Amino acid sequence: MAGLLLYNILSPASRDYEYVLDTVERGDVNRVVSASGKVRALNTINVGAEVSGQVTQVFVDYNSPVRKGQLLALIDPTRVQARVQQGEAQLALARAGLQQAQANVAKADNDLLIQQRNFTRRKSLAGNGFVSKADLDAADAQLSAARAAASVNRAQVSSARAQISQASAELSSAQLDLSRTRIIAPSSGVIINKLVEPGSTVTAGFQTPNLFEIATDITQMQIEASVDEADIGQVKVGQPVNFSVDSYPDTIFRATVRQVRQAAVENQNVVSYLVIADVPNLDGKLLPGMTANVDIITGSRPKVVRVPSSALRFRPRTADLPDEARDSEKKRSDGAGKPGHMVFVSTEDPYRPAMREVTIGVEGDEFTEIVSGLRPGEKILVRSKSLKPKKDQEDSDNEDGGDDSAS
Repeated sequence: MAGLLLYNILSPASRDYEYVLDTVERGDVNRVVSASGKVRALNTINVGAEVSGQVTQVFVDYNSPVRKGQLLALIDPTRVQARVQQGEAQLALARAGLQQAQANVAKADNDLLIQQRNFTRRKSLAGNGFVSKADLDAADAQLSAARAAASVNRAQVSSARAQISQASAELSSAQLDLSRTRIIAPSSGVIINKLVEPGSTVTAGFQTPNLFEIATDITQMQIEASVDEADIGQVKVGQPVNFSVDSYPDTIFRATVRQVRQAAVENQNVVSYLVIADVPNLDGKLLPGMTANVDIITGSRPKVVRVPSSALRFRPRTADLPDEARDSEKKRSDGAGKPGHMVFVSTEDPYRPAMREVTIGVEGDEFTEIVSGLRPGEKILVRSKSLKPKKDQEDSDNEDGGDDSAS
C-alpha cells in the first residue's frame, strides 16, 4: 500500500487541521469473516472399558504411537475368569444331563418294545380263550405307560439340549467379558489423552468410561470455528481459510472449508454455527486443542482498483463540503436521494475536495474494490489530522469532548 500522504501546504490561521490523503492503486481485495475456533484431530477415537475392575497395567503413555490391535491396558480378570470357569462347569453339567436323558430315552424305547410284544402276545392268546379280559387290559395299560415314559424322556432330551444352549451362551458372554479386560487399540494413531493409571478402578455402567483418546492421523487436522449468525450466510464449502495460533503468531496457516453445520449453537442468546475446515499438518506444528484465530475468505478480487475502506466512510468538515455533497446529503436525509457510495478527491485547494460518486465491488475490512468512478493515481481523503499543539489539543478535547482528528 502506498504510504499516507500529507498536504504540507500553508493554511490560513483559522485552519487547525489538515486532511490525510491516500493514493488510488491496484491490488488485491479480500472480504473475510473472522471467527475463533479450535484445532482438532481429523478423527479422534475414544477407547473405553466395557467391564468393571481395577486397571492392573498400562502399556502406553501420552504421544505414544499405536497400531491397530495393540494392547493398551489390562483390567484385573480374576472375577471374570471365575465366571468363565463357572460357565464351563454349567456347560459340562448340561452336557452330562443330555447324556443321561438320552440314556433314559434308550431305556424307555426298550421298555416300550417289550410292552408292545407282551400286548401282542396276550391279545393273540385272548383270541383263543387262554387269557382273560383283565390280563389283556393290564397289558394294554402297561403299553400306554411305556409310551408315556418314552415321550417324557424325549422331552427331557430337548430340555437338556436347551440347557446346553443356555450354558453355552453364558459361557460365551463370560469369555467375551474376559477378552474385554484386555484394552485393545481399535485403530492406528497417536495417544493424545490418557485417563487412567495402574491401580485405577473403572466402573462400566450405563455409560462407558473413557480410558484413552487416539488421534488416528495427526498429519491431517481440522479447525472447528464458531461463526456468528450474521456472517454465516457468506460462508460456503470450498472457501479458503487463513488462520494463526498463539504458538506461532508470525505463521499463517492455510485451510479449506469442508462443512458448514446447520445445527445452531446458542450461548447467552448469541447464535452461532460451526464451520469445519481441513488443514494439512505434515510438519506437526499444530496440536489438538490449540486456539485458532480464523479468517474465512468469502470474496476475493486480485489486481483491481482499490481504496481504503475508511475513504468510503469519511466526510470532510461541513464547511469544506462542496455544494453537490451538501445537496446529496440533504436529499438522502430527506429520503429522496438514491443510495450509493461517495469519496472525496483532493483538488488544488486542500480544503475544497471534490465529491466523486463510485461503484464498489468486493468490500473488505481494509480495502474496497472500485468498479467505476476512480482511476489509479488519484488522491482521496481518508481522514483528518489536527494541527494543534498537543497541550492545546487536549484542552480543546476537554472542552468539546471530541478529537479534531476524528472524521
